[in-house]
Amino acid sequence: MSDWPDRRILDLLGIALPILQAPMAGASGSPLAIAVASAGGLGALPCAMLTSEQVRSEIEAFRTACPGKPLNLNFFCHQTPTPDPEREKRWKQALEPYYAEVGADVAAPTPVSNRAPFDEQSCRLIEELRPEVVSFHFGLPQASLLQRVKAAGAKVLSSATTVEEAQWLQANGCDAIIAMGYEAGGHRGMFLSDDINTQIGTFALVPQVADAVRLPVIAAGGIADHRGLLAALALGASAVQIGTAYLFTEQVKVSPAHRQALACAAASDTALTNLFTGRPARGINNRIMRELGPMSALAPDFPLAGGALMPLRAITDPQGNSDFSNLWAGQALRLGKRLAADQLTRDIAETALATIRG
Repeated sequence: MSDWPDRRILDLLGIALPILQAPMAGASGSPLAIAVASAGGLGALPCAMLTSEQVRSEIEAFRTACPGKPLNLNFFCHQTPTPDPEREKRWKQALEPYYAEVGADVAAPTPVSNRAPFDEQSCRLIEELRPEVVSFHFGLPQASLLQRVKAAGAKVLSSATTVEEAQWLQANGCDAIIAMGYEAGGHRGMFLSDDINTQIGTFALVPQVADAVRLPVIAAGGIADHRGLLAALALGASAVQIGTAYLFTEQVKVSPAHRQALACAAASDTALTNLFTGRPARGINNRIMRELGPMSALAPDFPLAGGALMPLRAITDPQGNSDFSNLWAGQALRLGKRLAADQLTRDIAETALATIRG
């Protein structure tokens, strides 16, 4: 497939198809990355919730299955929050009726919900494992660490949710920019503002970012089939990043309740919520989002909000009850198909390219 109109991402990342797999923490791992890479796209491993040994193991599985194929390792770049006992107390008090309902001990110490930001240990891991691509969410790490990542040979990607964020990423060392529209599932990559009113849709964001920066742009949000890929290319993107569509494939790890929600939810039944982690993220509406409202000022800063939900989930998740679980998904969920991830990747690319060729 050599007829793609914009080869900048293909050449930069060493891939055959302009399709990147979104690194979906908790749902995706080496099986999905292997499938996407085998088809010619860029596979990704989410590392924020993994230990160094787990990262090594996942990479070993990928390298064994896909020798010579590039791989993207993804990390978070948030600032570790300052503990706020009073806020955490108010948050737990808001959840107390649910504790009573399911029989959880509200007086027990609150578990710690953690997502590790990119740090010295992460950087040493990059220098050891030398992935071809490293992507970041919530901005970029400090300059000295980023320089070491690039010195290790990795191309650097990060998500922008506004034109201003895209310009900042270009000025601070990115090789390509993921323009993340409002439609996208999971955590917003926003980092210059915490105001969700700054977030705009993919169709408005991508061409403005493409006009504002000289770097190649990867469109993300609401893209699940060949039509989304064609639209993104027409808007000035060089490639797309796909997440929610891969949640329907056999290579992902989602709970039965999450899979059921994906199968049944209407396209309009997602919302941005901070209840589960403390940062805005798009997921399928469930009971706690409806009853507390999807966005709450009570929720502690990322990633601490999730700790008080853990005892509730420990009881309800095994029952197939998703009342207190995040069900990440984007607005294109009803375009999802029950295909193997490699077949989905090829189908999207082949159908889009056939349309381009006429």
